[in-house]
Amino acid sequence: MSLYPADIEAMAARIISAFSARSLTLATAESCTGGLIIGALTEIAGSSTVVDRGFITYSNQAKIDLLGVAGDTLERCGAVSRQTVLEMVEGALSHSACDVAVAVTGIAGPGGGSAEKPVGLVHLAAKARMGAVLHREMRYGDGGRSQIRLATVRTALEMLAEVID
Repeated sequence: MSLYPADIEAMAARIISAFSARSLTLATAESCTGGLIIGALTEIAGSSTVVDRGFITYSNQAKIDLLGVAGDTLERCGAVSRQTVLEMVEGALSHSACDVAVAVTGIAGPGGGSAEKPVGLVHLAAKARMGAVLHREMRYGDGGRSQIRLATVRTALEMLAEVID
């Protein structure tokens, strides 16, 4: 029995299979999901040939220390921003030998939102080392913390598949 809903487990299995077939490795850089993305991937048997590492960077200081996100970016744009997630995905690649990385940062609630950055706002980025970066700004709404986090996992897995196609 999986810890994840069936659709997420199926998506993760497809990622592991596709990456394994191409001998690609991946890293995650997670804030609001707190490790759920890498957890979904490592739920799949054989994931050790694909999954190299996960950076759980819940705090701003962790984003700076582990991923090299610029303090100025966090001050100017905030932790939940396009620029921050782009620096997170680049940091995951530069702090590993992985072929692909995915990064997420957002506001899962129930508190912490504002009119400008509401609960449910999540920025995601995925990048192959030699490819273009994908960015998505998602507004999942205030459907509850767990639902926002699981929706983010789904989108992140979709982006991992997209970045290698």
